Amino acid sequence: MKIAIEGCMHGDLDNVYKTIQHYEQIHNTKVDLLLCCGDFQAVRNEKDMDSLNVPRKYREMKSFWKYYSGQEVAPIPTIFIGGNHEASNYLWELYYGGWAATNIYFLGFAGVVKFGNVRIGGLSGIYNERHYRSGHFERPPYNESTIRSVYHVRDYDVQKLMQLEEPLDIFLSHDWPVGITDYGDSESLMRQKPYFRQEIEEKTLGSKPAALLLEKLKPQYWFSAHLHCKFAAAVQHGNDGSVTKFLALDKCLPGKKFLQIIEIESEPGPFEVLYDEEWLAITRKFNSIFPLTRRYTNVSTAGTIQESREWVRKKLEERQFKPFEFARTVPAYNPSQRVFDSIPEIPQNPQTLSLLELLGLPYLLDSSPVTGERTDIPASLAPSGMTIVFFVDEDLVWDYQIHIL
Repeated sequence: MKIAIEGCMHGDLDNVYKTIQHYEQIHNTKVDLLLCCGDFQAVRNEKDMDSLNVPRKYREMKSFWKYYSGQEVAPIPTIFIGGNHEASNYLWELYYGGWAATNIYFLGFAGVVKFGNVRIGGLSGIYNERHYRSGHFERPPYNESTIRSVYHVRDYDVQKLMQLEEPLDIFLSHDWPVGITDYGDSESLMRQKPYFRQEIEEKTLGSKPAALLLEKLKPQYWFSAHLHCKFAAAVQHGNDGSVTKFLALDKCLPGKKFLQIIEIESEPGPFEVLYDEEWLAITRKFNSIFPLTRRYTNVSTAGTIQESREWVRKKLEERQFKPFEFARTVPAYNPSQRVFDSIPEIPQNPQTLSLLELLGLPYLLDSSPVTGERTDIPASLAPSGMTIVFFVDEDLVWDYQIHIL
């Protein structure tokens, strides 16, 4: 399986797809999948701009709206995570993951899917210690504070990923795992980005939760973006002989190292995005403690997810593990017509509703950020074995290096 990895998309889907298609023509081959490491900017219309944390002079519609509207269809299956420059209102609709447009899949705030037999996990957002143990208290319309905190990684989502036991082939994060520079050519990186030196020497460059996940999950590959440069590393995990090949890439601009092609062993195609049984069992187990307020949380778990997993497996088999179909919830951008204010702030996305119904879970995404009030889960569906405590206040060789045309 040939996989293209892209750093920060910044809404420039057209150029990324054209670059991959150019590579395919030159090498007479087919790329099976595109992975994007954040700052995807799935902006559907002008109103989505209000949830995009970029200076106003840089706010542009870019090209995602064409794929959302159906004017264009992604020529390559695409999977992405969120970064710190996103249409956060839209990603919140798809908190659990789902199709952001036809053939373009969002992994969710945290998530795992399979593409063929390749298992791909990811964590959206960036680390900020101030909000790490908060719940997801932000709701559209965002103010000057919440438009920034909404994309900060939360312990709740990290702890869900920490429950994974089955091997991952690929993991995506927007910011780098802290300490990753120890496993690559950090001197070359500091010559390229001299203002990184202090953070590298103090071991504060990157994400602490991502480092914990790297140590626990030990995927074959880990891809990141955010710092707008290319950096490779190889992490040897203890004495078990496993190695994670790490690669960070730049943003999509002329002359930048923003795209990479790798080949990974897989079963023969056809390939398609499929739900992951273990991940949805974890999702079902954790959803009853989904934190939705500012209160700091410390989540500890006991027991296994086996009971939840067997239940989930039967439900997924009925769907052949296929995600629910893409559905538009708001009008797409139209250059000749402005978006009206009647668009709801938090549309209930049919994909999210269908997934929660499949898992026997309530819809919580529009619950009050002040009280966290929610629909109770019936006792027969509530996961067991969980305790919650609330506190209030190398040499790494890559085959190809691709630049934008």
